[in-house]
Order: sequence, then structure tokens, then C-alpha cells
Amino acid sequence: MTTAERTRLLAYGAVTLVLVQFAVPYEGLIGLPVVFFLKNKLGLSAHGVATFNLIASIPLFVGFLFGFLRDTWSPFRRGDRAHVVLFGLLTAAAYGLMILLQPTYGLLLAGVFMTTVAIQMVLSAGRGATAAIGQDEAMTGQVSVMGNLVIMIPNMVAYFLGGALSGYLEGRDAVGAARILFGVGAGLMLVVAVLGALGPRRLFDSHHQTAREHDAAGDFARLLRHRPLYAIMAIQLLWQFAPATGPVLQFHLSNDLHATDAQVGAWYAIFMGAFAPMMLAYAWLCRRVRLNTLLWVGTTMAVVQMVPLLFVRTPTEALFAAALLGLIGGLGQAAFTDLAIRACPRGLQGTMMMMFIAMYYVSLRFGDVFGAWLYDQKGGFQTAIYATVVIYALILPMLLLVPGNLKTTLDGETLPA
Repeated sequence: MTTAERTRLLAYGAVTLVLVQFAVPYEGLIGLPVVFFLKNKLGLSAHGVATFNLIASIPLFVGFLFGFLRDTWSPFRRGDRAHVVLFGLLTAAAYGLMILLQPTYGLLLAGVFMTTVAIQMVLSAGRGATAAIGQDEAMTGQVSVMGNLVIMIPNMVAYFLGGALSGYLEGRDAVGAARILFGVGAGLMLVVAVLGALGPRRLFDSHHQTAREHDAAGDFARLLRHRPLYAIMAIQLLWQFAPATGPVLQFHLSNDLHATDAQVGAWYAIFMGAFAPMMLAYAWLCRRVRLNTLLWVGTTMAVVQMVPLLFVRTPTEALFAAALLGLIGGLGQAAFTDLAIRACPRGLQGTMMMMFIAMYYVSLRFGDVFGAWLYDQKGGFQTAIYATVVIYALILPMLLLVPGNLKTTLDGETLPA
């Protein structure tokens, strides 16, 4: 495959995943207004919001099951194309149902849960397909950068829009607000379904054409015997367990620093956007510096990522700190994802990458609950920051457990057996 062909496939996959990321019900464009709806209209506390997110995120916690289904099931023998079209339409239908009903706590919880289930199959197809291309073409570092940017850039835009949308929806009745919010999600997923139907064969159709060496039970056993799996997932759990972010940070910005909804949305947007320069730097570095070095440098930087928040006293200072935090954490984020893509067992790329994403949400949501407890009971926001620094430091010894053959090559070099 030529460089132009590889670039075209990754670009098409990136566009599809960007639109999906805008439409997910648990992130910025839709997720942030939902959180403010719970906080401002339904009067939930920080712990109440964290509990809502925890329950609604159960499908994310078992995301590897959706990846495993993608790897072992090909609807209508059309592989990833069928997954994107079928479950894209189902997600749009779930949003459409939410438009028609009264927006109560129960509806929001059930609706976010249902749309999360459907959209996980779309994500598993996209992630699995791009990871397989990254392995086949020895470009896991570049796929890591693409995979992270398709999350962070949409989240940056979405949090800007989500914060502004939340402020706009405050002046409307609950029914009108819900129709606007979920109508946006439904429209985006209809576009995703169209892109899945029209996408290139090499990206969406090649998976089901590959003969499988194992049945589903054999594949699952092969995954459990895969030694790199455990160290990589432990690193992901530690990296995403951040008590100082999530609802605690939103409440700190809103209640302690008196930031507006739009400023809170801007904080997350700047934080996500600030990862992008380091991601682009990683795309250059990974072809010149071995992954082992990038892992150690990125992790060392990540340990102190949250420290600047200790010195923030105003909403404006918080926005500057958001940019610094993103820059500090970008290298580690790219390196951890690169490592996960390299470690994917052949034929189980969807399972491994969705498990990697599942660990993100398991850690994030339980970190939110732990952070809310620290915020309410154990000294407030500063205590949550100190806890986050200690947890990040535990990643360093975990790097020693990663098999050396996964870390010794540059991007573009074939991994040793």
C-alpha cells in the first residue's frame, strides 16, 4: 500500500470517528449540557452527578465485549461496514426516542445508557479497523496520534459548544432543551451511517474476508494468555484514575472560583486542545526515538500534570492552567496508546482497543466518585490533586512489566517476534 493510500484510509477513518465522538452522549457536546441539566435543573450534588455518570457508563466498562463482538461477528458478511451502518442507525433511533419523551432523571439515565450501548459497536468497528491498518503497515505511532486527535479535537470543539449550549438551554423549557440536544446527536449518527455505507473497501470490508484461526472461545482464551495485556491495562487504569478532574473540577470551577458554564466548557476545551501540539510532536518523534524512551519521558511528565492547579485562584488562571496541563500530558497519552496498538493480538484488535478504552471509563468514573468523596469529606479540591499525583507516580514501576520487544522499535520498523 502506498503512502497516499494509507493516508486516505486513515483520513476517512478519522472523519468517521470524529463525527461519532461529537455524538457520544457521555462527552462534551451532549454530555456537558446533560451534566449541567442534572446540576442546575434537577439539583444534583457532585456525588449525585458522579453516581449518574457511573451508572450510565456501565456499557463503557464492558467495552471489550463490543470489541470482541466486532472481531467475531460479521453482520450480513459485511464486516465493519455493517457494524457502522446498522449501529449508527440504531444510535440515531435511540436519540430520536429521547426527543419524544419528557426529560426526567430516569429518561436521561435510560437514554444515555441505550445510546452508549449502540454507539460502542460503531466505535469498536472504527477502532479495530484503524488499529489493524496500523499494525499491518508498521505505523502504530501515527495511528495512535490519529486515534487520540479524533477524540481530543472534537472534545475541544464540543466543550466550547457544549458550555455555550448549556447556557443557551438554561433559558428554555426542559422539553425544548432536550429536543435540541438529542436532535444534534441523532443527525450526527445518520451522517456516520452514510459514511459507513460509502466508505473504502480496504477500511471497512477487509476484516470479514480474513479467515479466522480460532472460534470465539479460542479467541477469548488467546486474549487471556496475551501477556502484554495486563501491564498495559494497569497503566491505563492508573493514568485515567484522576480524582481532581471530572465533576469535582466542574464544581470547583463553578462554586469555588465562580466560573460560568461557558468558562467551565472552555476549560475542558482548552485542556483537550492543548494535547494536540504534543500529539503532532509525537508523530515526528516516534519515527526517530524508540518507544521505550518516549514512555519514560512521557510518564515522568505526566506525574506532575495536575500540580499547576494548586496555584489557580481565578477562572482566568484556570484557563491558562488547562493549556499547561494538556501540554504536559500529551506525550504520555500518545505513548500509552501507541503501546496498546502494538500489543493488539492479531484478529483481536477491536477487543484490545475497546478494552483499552473501557479501562479509561472504568478508571475515570470510579476516580470521579473517589474525587467527589475527597472533595466533600477530606479537605476539598487540593486533596484530590495530591491523590492524583501519587496515583500517576505508580505508572513508573508498571513500565518495567511491559515486554521489551514492544518498546524497542521506531515507528515504521517491524516489531520483533
